[in-house]
Amino acid sequence: MQKREFISRVAAKTGMTKMASDRTMDAVFQTLAEVLAEGDRFQITGFGVFNTRRRAARSALNPRTGGRISVSAQTMPVFKPTKSLRERLNRP
Repeated sequence: MQKREFISRVAAKTGMTKMASDRTMDAVFQTLAEVLAEGDRFQITGFGVFNTRRRAARSALNPRTGGRISVSAQTMPVFKPTKSLRERLNRP
C-alpha cells in the first residue's frame, strides 16, 4: 500500500480532509523518529512497541566482488507487536 492510499483510508475513517490527514500522519512519523533518535521507546497499547537496538560492527561479504567488507556499528529501529496484533494477523 502506498502512503497516498493509506492517507485516503485514514481520511475516510476520521472525516478529516486528505490534506489534514497527510499533515497529521507526517507529524506522527516525524515525532516517532525524534523519540527513537533520543533513545526512548514508544508504546501503543494494543498495537506494539517501537524501540531501537544497537547492532555491533561486523565483517560481511560483498555480494558483487566476494571480498570482505567491514560494516560499522548501527542503531536500528525495531518493532515488537502485541500478542493481540499477532493473533489478529494470524487468524485463519
